[in-house]
Amino acid sequence: MNETERSPQGFEEQLLRDLSAHVAQRAEVVSVARPARRRSLFPRGWRLAGAFGLAVTVTAGALAAQTMGVGDHPPPSASASEIFHLAADAARQQPELTARPDQYVFTESLATIRDLPDSGPYQTIRNQLWQSAGGVAHTQRRYRPEADPNGWSELTVLRMSDAADPEKDLDAFPPPAYHGDLPSDPDTLLRYLREHPVDLHLPEGADEEAVYGDESMAYTTARSMVRGDYVPPRALAALFEVLAREPGAVVISGDVVDAAGRHGVAIRMPGVIGGNEDLLFDRDTHVFLGTRSSVVRNGKESLFAAVALLRIAIVDRPGQLP
Repeated sequence: MNETERSPQGFEEQLLRDLSAHVAQRAEVVSVARPARRRSLFPRGWRLAGAFGLAVTVTAGALAAQTMGVGDHPPPSASASEIFHLAADAARQQPELTARPDQYVFTESLATIRDLPDSGPYQTIRNQLWQSAGGVAHTQRRYRPEADPNGWSELTVLRMSDAADPEKDLDAFPPPAYHGDLPSDPDTLLRYLREHPVDLHLPEGADEEAVYGDESMAYTTARSMVRGDYVPPRALAALFEVLAREPGAVVISGDVVDAAGRHGVAIRMPGVIGGNEDLLFDRDTHVFLGTRSSVVRNGKESLFAAVALLRIAIVDRPGQLP
């Protein structure tokens, strides 16, 4: 049994953990389960329409492309493991960024999400995030509706909050967003991931020992690192090599379109209850594009959220663009 099955709060929390590095959030929605080495990825206050009052609807054609399921087209020629190995090769070709502890990891993404997992209108949000490279400052961000180029919000500080008292802000800074010390050997990295699991912010009463001791936990941590922060090319390649070993991943047949309209190939990851989680890669170059999550109700699959990573860079201060 994996960590999702053990959480009584279910599939919606798993989806939000997957999206938290990219989806627009209010200033108070970043939380930590406890002052520990693990990183909390579950934000509270997740209903984005209530937070921002945005209502940008995805066209029917784009939504149909994004919610394409298994079996709609002939099977792909490459396996999930082969795609991950190709993604590792692509990662090694990327230029390496270096950062001082006082600098920031800038990330820009495009997120299409609906207010509720299986109902409500879709919103498309462009999100810009400035995370402290060395974990010595608070994260800052701004966002706008994709349909409004001049609709940027003010730059906002995202503070950590106490899971035991959600209304209480903590003085602690988030973990470093620049992972220059990650092992670049897949075997060594896999051991590292087992020793440094991502914080799932489990509900009270959950069997933490069983969850974090599960063999699948290392792969869950690997996925979270692929989606957020900055991982140097060789270490990113090692993460994809690790994910190539995860049993149960399958390639979605047919063409896939990400939240930014880019065509790619999707790998459906195992272990999600009540829906599906896909990692998207460029169909030709196999560069990582982003993620999408869907829910399954009464045998019907519908898109819940899709996040496209547009660019990542190192800058000197919040608000600065590369």
